[in-house]
Amino acid sequence: MASRIHENVQEYYGSRLKSSEDLQTSAACCPLPGTPGLSSAAAAALKLLHPEVCRRYFGCGLSVPEKLEGCKVLDLGSGSGRDCYVLSKLVGSAGHVTGLDMTEELVCASQKLVAHHQEKFGYEKPNVAFVQGYMEKLGEAGLRDDSMDIVVSNCVICLCPNKRVVLTEAYNVLKEGGEMYFSDMYSSRVVPETFKDDPVLWGEGMAGALYWQDFISLAREVGFSSPCLVAACHIKVHNAELQKKTADVKYASGTYRLFKLPKTSLKQRAVVTYRGTVPDCAGRLDFDATHRFQTGVAAEVDPEMADILRYSRFSSDFAIQVMGSSVSDGSAAQGCHLSPFLLADRLGASVKLCSKAGQGFDCSE
Repeated sequence: MASRIHENVQEYYGSRLKSSEDLQTSAACCPLPGTPGLSSAAAAALKLLHPEVCRRYFGCGLSVPEKLEGCKVLDLGSGSGRDCYVLSKLVGSAGHVTGLDMTEELVCASQKLVAHHQEKFGYEKPNVAFVQGYMEKLGEAGLRDDSMDIVVSNCVICLCPNKRVVLTEAYNVLKEGGEMYFSDMYSSRVVPETFKDDPVLWGEGMAGALYWQDFISLAREVGFSSPCLVAACHIKVHNAELQKKTADVKYASGTYRLFKLPKTSLKQRAVVTYRGTVPDCAGRLDFDATHRFQTGVAAEVDPEMADILRYSRFSSDFAIQVMGSSVSDGSAAQGCHLSPFLLADRLGASVKLCSKAGQGFDCSE
């Protein structure tokens, strides 16, 4: 079944869709340029991209974490290469970005603009490469274990039939202390098996959307830290045919960050003080929807967040004072604060799903 799904998705995005206007639905899980939440550096990088890259963009928003200078980044499901080229600018000449996609047409289209963006960004040599391959088989695509600082993904894991394998592969290629930062579509309950026989529902991500609580459990089972929910919005279906097909299943988009912590991490509560040193975040670092660190203000954090700050690329940005032993039991993994549906309720944010992208599109808070 997995190979059939791959073939359907490849045909859907490689041949059927020529631009974002051909999508049957439209969902954006991250802020658009000029809106709160998108860094000024990312917004500036977007303006430098070749128009063709954006025309053939099928993702949902822009998945760009903070502090990327010099990092090695892997983009799973790179599509037209839009996110890769934004990341290429943000990691700088000392960093590197690899875009992986299973669709040959999209990989070829992305590769054609490598030299264009190298010149646009003023780099002596390219710092971005595109490879064809499957998220479930990163080793076969030439990606080594423990080789990446960050893995990003933009609304494509919902297109994969085996999420456990995808998360495991991402975990394996990350260095210790590395991060997976990604946006995806989630369902309010387990999606019925009948959805998976519909190629349009698969292509639009609705058949493969993971029940959000299953995702939280799965991420921890693979070995990641408890997911940190960064942003979310409701996905409202306004197309009558799609409404009928999906019945009472609700959808939300969510951006999460996961970390690969050392097996022997300290697991101790701590008081942390943000130094204000992350680019574009001088006064405050909004790490996720729960943790917002004011510069110079001490904040108590649980053992897992203390370890995330201690062992990740953010370690130099915090003063960390251990408070004592207090091993986390992981019970917070199912906490309500991790639900994209509840966060979207709190933010009042939603995205409409229409019969064509751009017709009735709305993303507001």
